[in-house]
Amino acid sequence: MPSPLKILLIASEVEPFAKTGGLADVAGALPKALSALGHDVRVLLPKYRGVERAAGELQPVVPRVTVPMGDRVVEGSLLEGRLTPKIPVYFLKQDAYYDRAALYGLPEGDFWDNCERFIFLSRGALEALKALGWRPDLIHANDWQTGLLPVYLETLYRDDPFFSGVATLFTIHNLAYQGLFWHYDLPMTGLGWDLFTPAGIEFYGKINFLKGGLVFSDLLTAVSPTYASEIQTAEFGDALEGVLQERSQDLFGVINGIDTEIWDPATDPDLPKGFSARDLSGKAACKAALQEEMGLPTDAGAPLFGMVTRLADQKGLDLLVQILPALLAEGQLVILGSGDERYHQLLGEAARTNSGRLGLRLRYDAHLARRIYGGVDLFLMPSRYEPCGLGQLISLRYGTLPIANRTGGLADTIKPVVPASRTGTGFLFSPYEADAFLGAVRQALQAYRDRGLWQALQQNGMAEDFSWEASAKQYIQLYRKAIKKGAA
Repeated sequence: MPSPLKILLIASEVEPFAKTGGLADVAGALPKALSALGHDVRVLLPKYRGVERAAGELQPVVPRVTVPMGDRVVEGSLLEGRLTPKIPVYFLKQDAYYDRAALYGLPEGDFWDNCERFIFLSRGALEALKALGWRPDLIHANDWQTGLLPVYLETLYRDDPFFSGVATLFTIHNLAYQGLFWHYDLPMTGLGWDLFTPAGIEFYGKINFLKGGLVFSDLLTAVSPTYASEIQTAEFGDALEGVLQERSQDLFGVINGIDTEIWDPATDPDLPKGFSARDLSGKAACKAALQEEMGLPTDAGAPLFGMVTRLADQKGLDLLVQILPALLAEGQLVILGSGDERYHQLLGEAARTNSGRLGLRLRYDAHLARRIYGGVDLFLMPSRYEPCGLGQLISLRYGTLPIANRTGGLADTIKPVVPASRTGTGFLFSPYEADAFLGAVRQALQAYRDRGLWQALQQNGMAEDFSWEASAKQYIQLYRKAIKKGAA
């Protein structure tokens, strides 16, 4: 039997300590599943302002972490908390970089020194491991904020005996965010100009942190098999498709999971009444309570659509706006989210002129999000692209059928409904056009009107297993493959 692995997962955000998006959910849940399989897994992230609210009191474990930053040295420290009693979490503390009101920037734009902040994270993590004296078998890095770490291991730390044999796996959560910075910052990385080439970390005259992870890691993963294929094309590759095509033999797609203990409609404290696949009666109470909360008539028969989303083109808001009149003629809609001001205005005006049909909350509210997943009949995800998506996984768990564009993780996790055989879990459309989206909506409404069919489809969705265990086993196989590749 293979021996347990020592794994460090490094990310710029980890639930429940710091979160802006799905990366945090993955970085908080995957280590638990890996630990449950018997591996020594630890997590590292920056010590942002306010992490103590979830972490409690933190213990200093490395009082001084010294990080070369070009022609100067920046000092930090390493604090330890716990994700679970068995999983240590290391917080890299450097208050000038991380004690701020947000993780990456403010509404007016990104922080001007993000390049410096995340050089410190990647190189500081390696210096902290040395000072700590804990050597992992593999470092699992995530997204552009940790993209330089594999570069450092292959260059500046290549001959350091402490890191001999340490393998790397780099996960792309969203290729659109690449960490691009002007070339004048290269000396601060400590890397030589010989790496500022198309074969290295240069990208149209800029430094590209994400590209560093793509070129220098032992193995790469994307968060769904379809997304792993899509990003090798010009349409979805964001000008990195050539790099990804060159590494196609080292690129794998692994579907994200969800924490099925946290996302459970039978025990969710935010729902007015719990329910399960065996007893769906509580879902009607959730729907009625949500309609009342959102200012809609409590009509049990009216189909209730829902969205919990960032209000942006990527999430398909351009299609939604086009079909909104037809959608509201068929049923009610609740939307929770914030984003582009243009959509704030368009949806705000639509809510004013369609009171009683459209309930809108222009913010993020984790508790209301749960009530939407539990209370609506149909969940809309018309995303232009979606690396994995968590909304459809949660909605299926809550007996809510998704309507989604056939892309990325949505195509991998939603099984198209076939009414005659009562199979499937949702409704997919393509191409990415308003007519195709509206066609899927109408197909869903036809199924909704057949109560026996609808209940069978709800139970299909709730029977799907999106726990982290299967994905964690895939990651372990890939970790071992990366270690073997690195040794070779």
